[in-house]
Amino acid sequence: MNDRAALDLLVSRGPLTRTRVGELTGLSKPTASQLLARLEAAGLVRTTGSVTGRPGPSARLYEINPEAAQVAALAVDQGGVTAAVADITGQVLGEERVDTGAVAEDLPDRMAEAVARAVDGALAKGRVRREQLHGMVIGTPGALDPQTGRLRYAPHLPGWHARALQQELAQVLGTPVTIENDVNLAAVAERYDGAAQGVDDFVLVWVDEGVGAAIVLGGQLRRGATGGAGEIGYMPLPGAPLARGGDRSAARPDAGGGFQRLVGSPSVIELARQYGATEAHTVEAALARDDVREEVARRLATGLAAVVAVVDPRLVVLSGKVPQAGGEALRALVEAEFTGLALPRPELRLSEIVGDPVLTGALRTALADARHAVFDTSG
Repeated sequence: MNDRAALDLLVSRGPLTRTRVGELTGLSKPTASQLLARLEAAGLVRTTGSVTGRPGPSARLYEINPEAAQVAALAVDQGGVTAAVADITGQVLGEERVDTGAVAEDLPDRMAEAVARAVDGALAKGRVRREQLHGMVIGTPGALDPQTGRLRYAPHLPGWHARALQQELAQVLGTPVTIENDVNLAAVAERYDGAAQGVDDFVLVWVDEGVGAAIVLGGQLRRGATGGAGEIGYMPLPGAPLARGGDRSAARPDAGGGFQRLVGSPSVIELARQYGATEAHTVEAALARDDVREEVARRLATGLAAVVAVVDPRLVVLSGKVPQAGGEALRALVEAEFTGLALPRPELRLSEIVGDPVLTGALRTALADARHAVFDTSG
């Protein structure tokens, strides 16, 4: 327990001196010295200079040894795969993007090939070998059904629906693989680095080409019996066609029905054209119009009210292309429209993640798993 406490401190607050490690853990100086010597011998920490400029001998500084472990994180979308490789401190060593079109369509394992190319590209840039990886987390639309092992709720990802998807990828890549819903990973990113820090009960609502939610209650992600908790894009709402036919009706993000057909980015652009903005070819251009922004806010508030009535979160975080394009003006309108629609009144915030929140969440998850394994000195 003392070893893990010291390692966690060095991750979050390092580098630290032996004295400071002792103060923060409540350990005596001799015990802290023995602990750091043991961790250094195990290759988990290393010295990184010393503190000078004060009376007495200089004190050595200790930090996590970045070579103790490396992890890979991937974000999958309809256009391709993005991979990042990082050391156990969280420092990103290399990143690579492989577009789907770069992999021949007649390859029998096209999906695995795209993933392998992205990972190998990131490894090469980071000067890391595959066998050095301690784990890999892949974020995809949809979710793995824990009963069947198949990816559900993502029919627009061809090649990702094998019965033994997780095992096949692990075999190709030579390392354990975790597959997680992309919106769930965006919520992980917000909890570590963004708008949901310190909040145990929140919902992240992702509004992009696709629409989904991640539900965090008591600090834990809630996935549901088939992994489908938060698939609010299918949710029936007034003014939207029903998403009958399940996955088949949603083979494209702008197809099918439900909440997604009201607020997904293709629908926002179409709404602007209905209002006469024939040149509005982007979400940003569409949401620059007051009338479009106000209608999208009404639609978002209606969908959020249904979610909040069931989950009663303390906070709702808006993420994805539509909230990003609408910014604070859209958030404030949604908040105003929400009045009276549901009894609970959670705080409403915009995402605070810079860059790709799915990749950030995948990296955070991979690091947490690796640290749990590598920092275990009980054996």
